[in-house]
Amino acid sequence: MKIYHTLEDFSRLPNAVVTSGTFDGVHIGHQKIVHRLKEISSKNKGETVVITFWPHPQMVLHPENTSLKLLNTFEEKAALLKVEGVQHLLRIEFTKEFSQISSSDFIQEILVETIGTKKLVIGYDHRFGHNREGSFEQLKLNASNYGFEVEEIPRQDVDHISVSSSKIRQALEIADIATATHLLGRPYSLTGQVVKGDKLGRVLGFPTANIEVDSRYKLIPADGIYAVTVSYENQYLKGMLYIGPRPTVNGTKRVIEVNLFDFDKQIYGENLTLHFHELLRGDKKFNDLEALKEQLKIDKIKALKTLERITFAKPQSTP
Repeated sequence: MKIYHTLEDFSRLPNAVVTSGTFDGVHIGHQKIVHRLKEISSKNKGETVVITFWPHPQMVLHPENTSLKLLNTFEEKAALLKVEGVQHLLRIEFTKEFSQISSSDFIQEILVETIGTKKLVIGYDHRFGHNREGSFEQLKLNASNYGFEVEEIPRQDVDHISVSSSKIRQALEIADIATATHLLGRPYSLTGQVVKGDKLGRVLGFPTANIEVDSRYKLIPADGIYAVTVSYENQYLKGMLYIGPRPTVNGTKRVIEVNLFDFDKQIYGENLTLHFHELLRGDKKFNDLEALKEQLKIDKIKALKTLERITFAKPQSTP
């Protein structure tokens, strides 16, 4: 997959099959759009193009709202779209100036002149351009003037639940891992660097890798203990993950620590990708470290039982 960080980098294609959107999460609704792109492209000897915007438009238009967290960093989103088989990913920097572009200028200058769109595929209720004025109806009405066809993917429902990035965020914020996994079509993941901690886990007999996530926008699921798999050096490792402020030792800073089973290697500075499979329990303050240690033994047994059910495939490359 080729990635373009500016419009100037993109060379016009002879037969481009295109979609656009934020694609946060690359969930099953997004995947259906991409699969349709690939179907059309294969039948017409075309090339698939995904246009995405970074930063997320809401972060630019409403910077005062710091509550929005994203399911993907740009690098994670790009890696997922690559796995889905996208050939070209055009990253458009979303600025206040760009937000003023009219829908007709977006169509003419970007879809037609820059990309050379021959078929545009959009999701249900997709809007674009200044004040979200552009719509499927407008595109359908004027498609012949622009020289391309347009197709809308019907609203995606899974078990009568409308698929959206916001629903996945809400599920993760209450540790509803099953719903998030269902709507994403895969376990939720986050990537971070292993940094030095205070080695409390080693004292307890459960040494942990402290993970530092390099994005203040990345959504971290609710506090608790999780059964996880970890992508490292093209292999999957099993483990249990803690997220929280460590109340038993009167901690105040929220940390992310993973105990990797049957693993003993110094990996400071390495990147790990954590895949969430199940919440084992919520966070809790214990009377002393011995009580915490006994609970961790129980947590590990539960985690291993959960992870026995996991089918392992070759892990995706760490972004």
